[in-house]
Amino acid sequence: MSKYLNYIEENADRFKEELFELLRIPSISAVKSHKGDVHTAAEFIKNQFTQIGLDDVQLFETPGNPIVYGAYLGAGPDKPTVLVYGHYDVQPPEPLELWETPPFEPTVRGEDVYARGASDDKGQAYTHVKAIEAWLKTEGKLPVNVKIIIEGEEEIGSPNLVPFLTEHKEMLACDMVLISDTSMFDKDVPSITYGLRGLAYMQVYVQGPNRDLHSGTYGGAVQNPLNALCEIVAKLKNEDGVVQIPGFYDDAIDLSDDERAESAKLPFNEPGFKESLGIDEVFGEKGYTTLERKSSRPTLDLNGIWGGYQGEGAKTVLPSKAGAKISMRLVPNQKPKKIAELFADYVHSIAPKGVKVEVEEHHGGNAAMTDLNYYGLQAGAQAFHDIYGKKPLFTREGGSIPIVADFKNVLGANSILMGFGQNSDAIHAPNEKFSLVDFHRGIKTSARFFEILADHKPA
Repeated sequence: MSKYLNYIEENADRFKEELFELLRIPSISAVKSHKGDVHTAAEFIKNQFTQIGLDDVQLFETPGNPIVYGAYLGAGPDKPTVLVYGHYDVQPPEPLELWETPPFEPTVRGEDVYARGASDDKGQAYTHVKAIEAWLKTEGKLPVNVKIIIEGEEEIGSPNLVPFLTEHKEMLACDMVLISDTSMFDKDVPSITYGLRGLAYMQVYVQGPNRDLHSGTYGGAVQNPLNALCEIVAKLKNEDGVVQIPGFYDDAIDLSDDERAESAKLPFNEPGFKESLGIDEVFGEKGYTTLERKSSRPTLDLNGIWGGYQGEGAKTVLPSKAGAKISMRLVPNQKPKKIAELFADYVHSIAPKGVKVEVEEHHGGNAAMTDLNYYGLQAGAQAFHDIYGKKPLFTREGGSIPIVADFKNVLGANSILMGFGQNSDAIHAPNEKFSLVDFHRGIKTSARFFEILADHKPA
């Protein structure tokens, strides 16, 4: 066994305790009262970078939360440069009453540690910190050049990350970005995500009369904003799950034959999928499998709707206004701004008479895709194989990580999404967990990835 793998084995307990120390910090970026805790987490990361032997360790203040940077550039210009990215901020833990143990007191049950941020993303990001340590403490060097940034605003949309990337473009120049903020396909089934969907998130407001009205006195004479909103929503998709917005699919890149073949290889259990959700039937765009629909095709979904009386009992009210939140997941080549404009135009065109409609664009992000033959992706696959003992699967995920597209746009670098989490980790929910087995294997996989990559400098 190599020196760095021996080191990881010998220090496994210490690595775990250090992770627990980080998990105890309630670095909730969405809550202003936790601003101090966010800075405490940033200082923890900075101290780790210094202790493991990285050079040029810096804590960059931003208009929001700090970004922590460190680097090792001793491998030389003939070796690849990897930028490792992660985040130390976490989601709010509420509802607290649903946690079996306190969210910021890491608790081990079986093979898992339960704590907010365990999987998203403290545990996963920390695998790379410890992999770097293993190399530097045993060999005094890394086989490739490594830069690492860990930020504190991912859970609130990373508002200061792109300006930071743009301002420090030269400092962050790299051949690829390594990110562990995704999940494996299943327990003990390693996978590498090579595609992510983009996002266009919209809000629709419908205004009717200038006040709530008695439904007996005015019903049948005045357009009901809730009825009008439901009519609009019903016209967004047809019975086959096909989005009806003109031009919605025009720029979408469909799955290639090779991608559909790869998708068909994935061990997706549709009966188990339905059982786990308590549903009798799946639903989605006609002509595609369930797995393809939920990971690789554009979607449109109503995320929330409101208006009128929602309290206990009955109240015969005709509401003056109503609203809805609608998200559209996008595939490569679909542009969020264009889709948002098409959505707004269509909603206005189908709005019933008697109401005023306003459409607001909340936020969006581009889809991202990495070629399956990309050398960094192949190095990651080999690292997984060597540590997990089986070839990883290549998957596309239905979720969105806008920073992946940002890294491509600003730095010109592809991202390797090497996730060690599991879909059952309950990220963003009560009782979030992370497998300590995969935390340990993740450190080894990251360290092995650096070694394999050393022989794959691009032309």
